[in-house]
Amino acid sequence: MDQFYLEIGIRYVHFLSIFFIIASLSAEYILLKKEMTRKEIRRLATIDGIYGLNALLLLAAGFSLWFWVGKPAEFYSKNWIFMTKLTLFIIVGILSIYPTVFFLRQRKGDQNETIQVPSKIKMVVRLELLILFSIPLLASLMSRGIGFI
Repeated sequence: MDQFYLEIGIRYVHFLSIFFIIASLSAEYILLKKEMTRKEIRRLATIDGIYGLNALLLLAAGFSLWFWVGKPAEFYSKNWIFMTKLTLFIIVGILSIYPTVFFLRQRKGDQNETIQVPSKIKMVVRLELLILFSIPLLASLMSRGIGFI
């Protein structure tokens, strides 16, 4: 019975981290402007840190579900939809590097100084959100056994 509660707890952490990832990335998207003060960029860097922390938490919970508790590892390893979902998450992680580096580099200095934010930053965050919104659909399909080879 302890294994059951452990699995439920890990699944709960997995879901919560997904919600925090989408919430923090949505906040980044909404708060991004063409011109921002370093103070505003520092706030975005903090939100981006929350995003990154929850992405790591999601990965830890996901790998725990894959290899430790829950369904057998084969259920995930032999499912092309799961592999697509994982690949999309990795792509989102790679895409997130550009905004993160920009926020970290631009947050220091005179907090009232205005900085031009490259338009690519907002485009990348938008693309991250679009990809992230497709992942729950894939997860729903996968949970029904679709994609299992």
